[in-house]
Amino acid sequence: MPRSPMSSEEEMAQSFSDSVSSESDSSRDEPPRLDRPTSVRLDDSLRDTMLICVVIPDLQQSKSMRFSPDATVWVAKQQILCTLTQSLRDVLNYGLFQPAVDGRESGFLEEERPLRDYPLSTNKGVPTLEFRYKSRVYQQPNVNEKQIEKLHTQVNLRKFMEYIQHHQVDKVSKMLERGLDPNYHDPETGETPLTLAAHLDNMVEIIVTLKNGGAHLDFRSRDGMTALHKAARAKNQIALKTMLDLGASPDYKDQQGLTSLYHTVTVGGDPSCCEVLLRAHASVGCHDENGWHEIHQACRYGHIQHLEHLLFYGADMHVENASGNTALHICALYKQEKCARVLLVRGASKDVKNYRGQTPFQVAIIAGNFELAEFIKNHKDADIVPFREALTGTGRSRPLQQTPPQHQGRSTLAAPRVLLRSNSDNNLNVNKLPLDRSRSPSPAASPLRSLSPRHPQQMQNSPNGTVKTMARGGRSARSRSPSLGRLGEGDTRRQTPQRHSRSVAVPEGRNGS
Repeated sequence: MPRSPMSSEEEMAQSFSDSVSSESDSSRDEPPRLDRPTSVRLDDSLRDTMLICVVIPDLQQSKSMRFSPDATVWVAKQQILCTLTQSLRDVLNYGLFQPAVDGRESGFLEEERPLRDYPLSTNKGVPTLEFRYKSRVYQQPNVNEKQIEKLHTQVNLRKFMEYIQHHQVDKVSKMLERGLDPNYHDPETGETPLTLAAHLDNMVEIIVTLKNGGAHLDFRSRDGMTALHKAARAKNQIALKTMLDLGASPDYKDQQGLTSLYHTVTVGGDPSCCEVLLRAHASVGCHDENGWHEIHQACRYGHIQHLEHLLFYGADMHVENASGNTALHICALYKQEKCARVLLVRGASKDVKNYRGQTPFQVAIIAGNFELAEFIKNHKDADIVPFREALTGTGRSRPLQQTPPQHQGRSTLAAPRVLLRSNSDNNLNVNKLPLDRSRSPSPAASPLRSLSPRHPQQMQNSPNGTVKTMARGGRSARSRSPSLGRLGEGDTRRQTPQRHSRSVAVPEGRNGS
């Protein structure tokens, strides 16, 4: 959880005080030397931070806060939330909005990009950003607010969802041209237009049309998932690739702090979605509230090919969950022999102990998986076959890209990376490892599916952009923040226009630890 700016400054002051004390002790044995004043040192420490005035229209508040330029917009958003004394509804769909200034169009800051990617004007003193509910950004100079207000009736919004469900691209496009804001929730399903499209087949044109019509790729449905999460869970590779091509980040977090990669490893099936996300530089190492990483889930459900992809792209096979269990412990517990073979052949240690002091061999014995226990016990280091060329550092930022109209809907991702193995990989066949052909059926649903929300960790990358279908410099028709009515602000049009806007006994997994 981000710390407040005041606590950061106090920490820096304390750090300076400690350093001064240390220097005074050492000065007894050393010649005196000139030091810079305290204020100068503090200025040096603060030089790497950004001072921004954050305006919150829905709460009628403004505050000056310091942020790290390397922090993502998502992390800055969590920092703001930690300072609020009043709650906001549907807060996951709030974002930082940069008004039009210095000839730049207004728009919401993309959550996965660092703040330093957005130059802020300091001509009038401290730069200002707004923290507001995400809605369509209208760039047209003369927006007919009353006409757009009338367009957003329950009947029209319901029709719009039906048009998407029936692949009626022309009607979807026409309503967007009239000014409809596609960033809303269906009252019955809780889906957004974009998350609905992510479930369906042959939706490339619809997804592109929604994006060009002002839909935010990181706008979340009522269950806290983005369209990218929905596509991953639906195993919809085409929709997944389309949104990545349009600038979506593979590291969007849901309300439980889980990424699309985490979800696709959990649901299993064809590993193509997993590969697409990894090639798009998805960060590996996301975990749930019980410390289960992607590699734990792949071994829990026996998703061998997903496991191979994770290892190839740098997943830590010795990472521990909240009970100190590694992926090999999970294999031993759930009798996933094929995954255990993959881990051991790729170099996983069989001597690591969990917080109960148990090795994977001991876990397998306790769980009654005696054949697997024997295999783990008899595995030799000479049997290890590492990747010839393993990729690491998949948390890199994905390059910003805007899809030209003539290429919209076409994948711009690189060709699939071949898993290069050494000649000694014949050992894999001896061990009967179906590394490229088998697809294990998914076991029963995980007890970890029901998780309590937590603050997502830092992630990185990619732009959302503003709507380019209209002219520059206009203002928004209205703000549809769900917090306004609850706060007693009856006329939403009075809002500032968005010219923009821990230890468990083994067997642990049987009760979800």
